[in-house]
Amino acid sequence: MKLNELRDNPGARKRRMRVGRGIGSGKGKTAGRGVKGQTSRTGVALQGFEGGQMPLYRRLPKRGFNNALFRKDYGIVNLGRIQKAIDAGKIDPEQPIDTAVLEGAGLVEAGRHGIRLLAKGALTSRIAISVAGASRAALTLVEQAGGQVTVTGPGAAVTAESEGAA
Repeated sequence: MKLNELRDNPGARKRRMRVGRGIGSGKGKTAGRGVKGQTSRTGVALQGFEGGQMPLYRRLPKRGFNNALFRKDYGIVNLGRIQKAIDAGKIDPEQPIDTAVLEGAGLVEAGRHGIRLLAKGALTSRIAISVAGASRAALTLVEQAGGQVTVTGPGAAVTAESEGAA
């Protein structure tokens, strides 16, 4: 077999139908759109229309609840990314780290309700960080590295010490 002998399987590529190209083409005159009416015109896409039959989205009962309007919107930052920023010199571990410092280092875009600290990655530097929320694993890892986390948002009562008591 040579490169110039390579071919698609027969029927693998079907040529497109050229509509409106004469009566002998099979799709001439009205181009398969019928006569008059909404769908014979251009720019029509009847989403969910089933030819007059009751559409599926109206046949099925309404279920569930979506509270997206009131959901908390946090910017998320992982410990590993903070450590990378410290290693790169973007963050000074001796200074307190807050939302402004994290945004300045380009680590996170703050959500409406602040920043939430998560535990992905490793933290070796001792830091003092103030965030709106933190996972229990993140609290534990920061305290193991000798640092401290100040949680200012809802759930501020949850700390690593209270986890041990629970």
